Amino acid sequence: MAKMKTHRASAKRFKRTGTGKIKRFKAYKSHLTSKKSPKRIRNLRKSTVISSGDQKRINHMIP
Repeated sequence: MAKMKTHRASAKRFKRTGTGKIKRFKAYKSHLTSKKSPKRIRNLRKSTVISSGDQKRINHMIP
């Protein structure tokens, strides 16, 4: 059987943590930041864990 291929776009966006959870970065930070508060922009820098609904789909993309 052939090797399972990694979805390269997903590999660039998601990282696996030590416990096996999948980490992602937040959206809405790249532009139009003048209208957003500094606190909001600062909080968008942080990473977060993906939702449980997306877990199965992204696990398949990143073997």
